[in-house]
Amino acid sequence: MKEYLLGIDIGTSSCKVALFAKDGTVVASTTGDYAVYYPHPGWAEQNPDEWWEAVCGAVKELLENSKVNPVDIKGIGIDGQSWSAIAIDRKGRVLTNTPIWMDTRAKDICDRLNESIGKERIFEVCGNPLEPSYTTAKILWYKENLPDVYRNIWKILQSNSFIAYRLTGEISQDICQAYGLHFFHMRTGQWDADLCREMGIPMEFMPDIVPCHQVVGTVTKAAAEQTGLAVGTPVVAGGLDAACGTLGAGVVHPGETQEQGGQAGGMSICLDTYAADPRLILSCHVVPGQWLLQGGTTGGGGVMRWLERELGQYERMMKEETGKLSLVQFNELAEKVAPGSDGLVFLPYMAGERSPIWDPDAKGVYYGLDFSKTKGHMIRSAMEGVAYSLKHNLDIAENTGAVVEELLAMGGSANSLLWTQIKSDITGKPIAVPSSDTATTLGAVILAGVGVGMYESFEDAVKQTVKITRKHVPDMEKHELYKKNYKTYLALYENLKELMKETGGKDK
Repeated sequence: MKEYLLGIDIGTSSCKVALFAKDGTVVASTTGDYAVYYPHPGWAEQNPDEWWEAVCGAVKELLENSKVNPVDIKGIGIDGQSWSAIAIDRKGRVLTNTPIWMDTRAKDICDRLNESIGKERIFEVCGNPLEPSYTTAKILWYKENLPDVYRNIWKILQSNSFIAYRLTGEISQDICQAYGLHFFHMRTGQWDADLCREMGIPMEFMPDIVPCHQVVGTVTKAAAEQTGLAVGTPVVAGGLDAACGTLGAGVVHPGETQEQGGQAGGMSICLDTYAADPRLILSCHVVPGQWLLQGGTTGGGGVMRWLERELGQYERMMKEETGKLSLVQFNELAEKVAPGSDGLVFLPYMAGERSPIWDPDAKGVYYGLDFSKTKGHMIRSAMEGVAYSLKHNLDIAENTGAVVEELLAMGGSANSLLWTQIKSDITGKPIAVPSSDTATTLGAVILAGVGVGMYESFEDAVKQTVKITRKHVPDMEKHELYKKNYKTYLALYENLKELMKETGGKDK
């Protein structure tokens, strides 16, 4: 009898569901779409019920197409986007849309708490700066702006724990996603009741914290009817998508580093000692006893999706004639442009920016446009801008003492040989690429496999499942060439940040 593991990934633009064999082979996969809503400047929210509907549809489709017997699925792992604030009542009903990781509406609340409680005290507990992108201030935003919602809150869930709840009926909070709440004590792995009280958030809102690979429940009869899964299938707590992707890329030992090429960009460096920096992001890894020092940016693969949407009409039209996807044609245009894009520099701050500048008013910028520039210049410059943001975060991390020798790339952007090589050239780091499109869901199913005993350990799971498909070595001549544009990249923000603040606020 064959045994399978199911991974569910709650991404920003869609969910991905993938079925894996024990050796990491993808048996079947499918996706389900849902919307991001932008009702006001600085707002970005989603409806968790739409996540669940998409998951149900995707799982049903996967089971129908694969012909796999649901009883052969031995465990389910879930990963999800960071910093949700899903408010549910005692009947499990979603009370309002959740602000997502791009949302910055609660900036004023952060400013007040940083003043009244003190930035230093908050950072000492949780190892992260209090910024509006995180979960903490979003809960207080409900309190101040949606009192009817707030008074009916039973629990606050994260994206993966919400799907786990819908599958099992059990409330959970994995340790990896807890870093979005600033009363999570990063060193002890527990809630800090005193700081929670000072912030004005009831401790009763928070589920108990559990390891990411812990089985939190089994698929209920109701969930089985909606998804086609077998009643009683074990479900583990799961974790942050970036952390699961880090595991799925093979990062389980200190110093190993994942490069993220999904909707967002950034990196995750595995540490075995606590090392926080207010310019970066610190979370517990999904692997017990380890941390991830992360750089998280708003500009990643989403930049190219935006460019394709706005400038790719011709390439979409030519797809039937050439047989090439529009993004493949974009790559070909960018390849014709010299490294450095002839001085065109792009700031990828398309939804404000997270680390290392933490500026919700930051804006995307093209600098250096003239009549000689082409669409290819704009595409390549965007790729380079995302790579500069990666280098910026890596520079900060290495200045704090982290050692990064190689990057393990994951996410859709890693499918672009050109973009991956640009990142290698700009950072000066070699990049290895595992199965980039499936790293995140693979990480989720590794959690499930360890949790149900299919793998002896995380090291055993990685050894069996993670396979490097190609490697990129930096061209150090190009690395030196890129230094000029990188200097411009850093100077642009420094020179424009006050103007961005004046013109980019939510009330402007």
